[in-house]
Amino acid sequence: MDMISIKYAFKLDHRRSEVFDLKLDPRTLELPRKSCGDLPFWTKLDFHQCPHCPFDGSSRPDCPVAVNLVDVVKRFDQVFSYDEIDLEVTTPARRVFLHTTAQRGISSMLGVLFPASGCPHTSFFKPMVRFHLPLSTEEDTVFRSSGMYLLAQFFLRKKKPGKDITLEGLKQIYQNLNLLNMNVAERLRNAACTESSINAIVLLDVFAQTLPILIEEQLEDLRQLFASCLSCQTA
Repeated sequence: MDMISIKYAFKLDHRRSEVFDLKLDPRTLELPRKSCGDLPFWTKLDFHQCPHCPFDGSSRPDCPVAVNLVDVVKRFDQVFSYDEIDLEVTTPARRVFLHTTAQRGISSMLGVLFPASGCPHTSFFKPMVRFHLPLSTEEDTVFRSSGMYLLAQFFLRKKKPGKDITLEGLKQIYQNLNLLNMNVAERLRNAACTESSINAIVLLDVFAQTLPILIEEQLEDLRQLFASCLSCQTA
């Protein structure tokens, strides 16, 4: 199977561009691991390690999420959060162009880098990476993550009946992601990293913090989209 390519091309100004050509393993949906020898100190597992981290230093010396941020932090040095950019994202299914801010573009790319890191707290989102929707809205994310979670429960139910269809498990996944985001941002703050990278994580975390609430509110709003389907089921 061919590697899955997701390319983020940032045009920062008329003289500078940064292109990230992300190659994911089609089976694991993860990026190749970097060599431990050339990684900065802030990627070490015990540097502001998440309290719910399942790893220990003897089995894995570096934080997998932090490792995937090394190139981002380095290449966006001197770029500020609200700098205007032209972004082009190319996936196997689509090409997206948008004039936006640096933090929003970086945050969208982190939606690929975090799940593709190998961290168990982000691995749930791998199917969304496989069908990546760049610069997705709040409504997009609620619809896609809820659908993905329920599809996972469908597959699990074939093995073990009585799985969760209340989305309570999805809320817990986002709570775990919120905790991870806060600690990764703290890593970068203590490493004196560029604020555009930190704020991109903060922006990503807005979804993690609000999704458990929005699931309750917006799913009821989405219900009307299924009116025809629901009427057929009750007929």
